[in-house]
Amino acid sequence: MRSVEYGRDVLSGSRRKKVPEVPAEPGLVVEDAASGFCGAVLRVEKGNVVLEDRHGKQRLFPMRPAAFLFEGKPATLVEVREAAPASPARSASGSVKVEGLRARTARGSRIWVEGVHDAELVERIWGHDLRVEGVVVEPLHGVDELPGLLAEFGPGPGRRVGVLVDHLVAGSKESRLVEGITDEHVMITGHPYVDIWQAVKPAALGIREWPQVPRGEDWKRGVCSRLGWGEPAAGWRRVLSAVSEFRDVETPLLGAVERLIDFVTADG
Repeated sequence: MRSVEYGRDVLSGSRRKKVPEVPAEPGLVVEDAASGFCGAVLRVEKGNVVLEDRHGKQRLFPMRPAAFLFEGKPATLVEVREAAPASPARSASGSVKVEGLRARTARGSRIWVEGVHDAELVERIWGHDLRVEGVVVEPLHGVDELPGLLAEFGPGPGRRVGVLVDHLVAGSKESRLVEGITDEHVMITGHPYVDIWQAVKPAALGIREWPQVPRGEDWKRGVCSRLGWGEPAAGWRRVLSAVSEFRDVETPLLGAVERLIDFVTADG
């Protein structure tokens, strides 16, 4: 019995080439394959494209697959998708970052903090904002002499003073020192932590919690001893390097500093 000889497998034939998609940008010249109408894209309306020929005649065509010819070849017109607007760059404090910033000339107003560590932490998070606003942060090395320093500075219009105080809680030495200061050109805010170190979240440092240090023992040395951080200078480098943005510090500190910046910049 003779076998029947078939030709090549009909299913193995060449597959249809994929028709390229072309963005329907205004001004793009295409031809409607069915009607031969040739024109430039004016706009896209709900899945249809409006073409205008060289005589000014306009026609509406469905944007079906392979319905058009572009440069003589079949094409599928697709709607141009607008790129999502890029999110603005943010500073460490979460504010919109000013690109190409040139620091503003310093204001007459100031923000005072208790010590160098406080100043460095404020700079780490709010440095960009402070340069935008022209605000200088100065360390006091404690608040014991605050009333005399304010009298010497002479707060007034355009010379406001914002003061950030550690451990500003009811009954603390710090709260007693500042409670008599009522000058309208002075704002005092603070946080409840014994030291600015403690305003850094333990998670940012990879520890479960800040150690408890008994009253009467130097707090920084006690912390460093219990955590194996060596001397306080080395401990502070560890703390500061763990902070890169506002999420690394506790909310009371954020609120206190933000209020001071608003206060010293409110009078222009």
